[in-house]
Amino acid sequence: MVLSIDFLQPTMIAVNGIELEVFEAGRHNAGNPVVLCHGWPEHAFSWRHQVPALVEAGYHVIVPNQRGYGNSSRPADVTAYDITHLAGDLVALLDHFGYDNAVFIGHDWGACVVWWLTLLHPKRVKSLVNLSMAYLERGQKPWIAAIEEMVGSDHYFVHFNRYPGVIDAVLEANTQQFLGNMFRQNVPPSPVPQNLDLIQLAQAENAAGEPLMSDAELAVFVAAFEKTGFAASIHWYRNLDRNWYLLADVDPIIEQPALMIYGERDSVARNDNLAALVPKLTVAHLDCGHWIQQEKPRETTQIILAWLAQQS
Repeated sequence: MVLSIDFLQPTMIAVNGIELEVFEAGRHNAGNPVVLCHGWPEHAFSWRHQVPALVEAGYHVIVPNQRGYGNSSRPADVTAYDITHLAGDLVALLDHFGYDNAVFIGHDWGACVVWWLTLLHPKRVKSLVNLSMAYLERGQKPWIAAIEEMVGSDHYFVHFNRYPGVIDAVLEANTQQFLGNMFRQNVPPSPVPQNLDLIQLAQAENAAGEPLMSDAELAVFVAAFEKTGFAASIHWYRNLDRNWYLLADVDPIIEQPALMIYGERDSVARNDNLAALVPKLTVAHLDCGHWIQQEKPRETTQIILAWLAQQS
């Protein structure tokens, strides 16, 4: 079956007070929706390898560029990127297509959104698949304060929040180089552990590892971020503590069936307590780094389809 997101024409859909750029395939499979949620610094295009197989398996595939990305709206207010807005966009997207619920699949920041969407709107999530980013447990302190206490103010999460606009500007001045260095196999995930390393990665002439995409594929990401800049997407990080407060009174247990896929060489921290929070959990591992569905597209798709078949 010849079908990939690069052949699809996006539609601008008004939801939740904004517009989302949405790629869609398999509408003939109406009634069996799956929503794919990208991470940072990515794009709906990061799911290009999974779209054809999901359609062939009978799914109506919906792939939004979430707010702040691609041609989707980029509100100026930082708080417009908190989890109530991000989850609200996806709920409104289901309403637009007339669906009560859907399978949600997320990677990186998209995984965070899917975990928290499930907490906030449990009836709208039939089941969930997340890659790389495990459920971020809500501890005793807001997340940014806790990270700063553990590893210091140079950590990129902290830096994004304490020094707004600094890294944004560095990345925007080095977009081609940064993304070309970032999307490589067997290198630290996006972003690397410390802020200084992130700046160095943006300015480095060459990074270790083999590119995981062609020049033409990379150009899709580069063109998108050259148009939007990085500030709106980084605003997601600037709402982490706000999200900590917003999730204070939410039941932390996820009752839906969930699949967690880890990359063995991904340095993003795992959650050893995940099974206690997600009782119907299945865990899978692939020999790859952070960009799981792009580094191991065939294997990732096979794992997802096999697990989904068990849920039906």
